[in-house]
Amino acid sequence: MKFGLLPRIIAAIALGILLGSFSPEWLIQLFATFNGLFGNFLGFAIPLIIIGFIAPGIGSMGKGAGKLLGITAGFAYASTITAGLVAYFSATVLYPILLKNQSFKEFENPEDALLSPFFQVDMPPVMGVMTALLISFTLGLGLAAIKGNTLQNAMNDFRDIIEKLIEKVIIPLLPVHIFGIFANMTQGGQVGAIISVFAKVFVMIIALHLLFLLLQYSAAGSLMKANPLRLMKNMMPAYFTALGTQSSASTIPVTLKQVKKLGAREKVADFSVPLLATIHLSGSTITIVSCAIAVMMLQGQTASFAEILPFILMLGITMIAAPGVPGGAVMAALGLLESMLGFNETMLALMIALYLAQDSFGTACNVTGDGALTLLSDKASGKDKKLQPQSAAKAG
Repeated sequence: MKFGLLPRIIAAIALGILLGSFSPEWLIQLFATFNGLFGNFLGFAIPLIIIGFIAPGIGSMGKGAGKLLGITAGFAYASTITAGLVAYFSATVLYPILLKNQSFKEFENPEDALLSPFFQVDMPPVMGVMTALLISFTLGLGLAAIKGNTLQNAMNDFRDIIEKLIEKVIIPLLPVHIFGIFANMTQGGQVGAIISVFAKVFVMIIALHLLFLLLQYSAAGSLMKANPLRLMKNMMPAYFTALGTQSSASTIPVTLKQVKKLGAREKVADFSVPLLATIHLSGSTITIVSCAIAVMMLQGQTASFAEILPFILMLGITMIAAPGVPGGAVMAALGLLESMLGFNETMLALMIALYLAQDSFGTACNVTGDGALTLLSDKASGKDKKLQPQSAAKAG
């Protein structure tokens, strides 16, 4: 039997935890060096992936592009805000019970416990995530408006190049990358130290992730007349890939592959998945809101609904460019935590430690939910002929 991507990812996680507990430091540093190189390459490739999929996707849709863009962005923002509200109301009900008799404790920066690579090679991306999105929208909408095919054909060729890069380089090396991440985290011991104190909070957060995914896929399944649990099961390769990479953008290739298996139209998936990877952060929002309220309660503070609602609304906008960098969501949120919720330096440091300890679970929730939102966008965009694949035989 073929050893598929999902078993390879699970094996990489298990081996990383196992070997990281007793391997010599030089071996962990060797894989940390690979992770540094591969991670830098992913950072370089992410803007290219966004342009390679979104721009030709919009251009090939014609007049349907603007409609689909609005629908997809609307679903993403509504999902992110709803996730934040669910986290807030769950925390206000459960935390007085879960955090009873808990005392405040400072943690060192978790990143200090990780082993550094032997050497690094800078691979700066040609542009930032937001710049790539703006270029994609500009080129795509322009291609949709004009009659010419020259630039459209060039963008299609560029997309084919990016697909080859993903298929031949990124996908085969992802399990090795995930192995190195978990081995380094295990030897450092920083995740276990934090989770041992905040285990109850993390259990609630992960439960909320799964509950919210079930809600998303129940909505998608009702429109598609499909079993939501079956839809979620088909997205598990994307979930476990994000669990290891801690980056929605880095998981785009796997997410795209699985979403197409769910039955989304090819052109809709090629457009929506890269877009959602940068604007849909329901899992990260659940985590940040839940951790923020926990830190405030441990400090003897409370957050009223009038205070938390503007924070959640701004959070959905501020974190748009965060998925390109593992842990980027909490870094993007630090300014809001300080200015809107009054976090001091100690609270911000604890917030970073709490978030980084389970960042991968929030990211996994983000990308898995992208599949449900793509299906919803596909249905909401209707049966516009402009969105149909050019070759039904090839698409099938």
